[in-house]
Amino acid sequence: MTEPKDFTAGIGSDIKKSQKRVLFVTRRTSAQVKVADEEQVQTYPEGLLRVVLAIELLAIALVLISLFFNAPLEGMADPTTTPNPAKAPWYFLGLQEMLHYFPPVVAGVLIPTVLVVALVVIPYFNVNVEADGVFVKNRKRRLTIFYIGAGALSVFLWFFQVYVALGPTLIIAGLMFVAAFSSARSPHAFRRYLESRAVSWWIMSWFLFELIVLTVVGTFFRGPGWSWVWPWRG
Repeated sequence: MTEPKDFTAGIGSDIKKSQKRVLFVTRRTSAQVKVADEEQVQTYPEGLLRVVLAIELLAIALVLISLFFNAPLEGMADPTTTPNPAKAPWYFLGLQEMLHYFPPVVAGVLIPTVLVVALVVIPYFNVNVEADGVFVKNRKRRLTIFYIGAGALSVFLWFFQVYVALGPTLIIAGLMFVAAFSSARSPHAFRRYLESRAVSWWIMSWFLFELIVLTVVGTFFRGPGWSWVWPWRG
């Protein structure tokens, strides 16, 4: 026969630390088990309620915008008259702006295909899963990859004279350069923040920056024949 187990009662909230069969949970805390790794993450009600709340707030914001602002609709379409410039919807203006610089096969087929394939393939690789700063580990090797990637992309954009995309690329590359030579003990909070950003954060920031710049240029700075115009000059 085995030795009898301890069935004494205790007071606490961490079951692993206070291994008692019966625990009295005080009013100021709640029953919990503190573990380092969990195979399952609880999504209800924590995660699910946040998503529902975000959807409801977005729906309310869209309804309010539609009540106070009219959609910028034009007149009836006339097949005999083609507007100049013929602009795509705002969510396609970034792609239309790229078509101005690259051949249609490159901007309309190759670049979107590469992006879609990358989104499909990248999750199957162990790419900075720990979400640490991109230059925290293997700093020399990652700096080399960064220099080659940023340099090749900048030369590619400069060769095709895509200056509206080259600007955001150089800005993000400059911020990554600052992050590479910063540390968690840097005196400036901004440098500590950049140093802690993961590679996924940098890629997403660059993508959003490029998307915003290309969309703004296509919306406000393109006139007849897709020529450059200043918006305040009509």
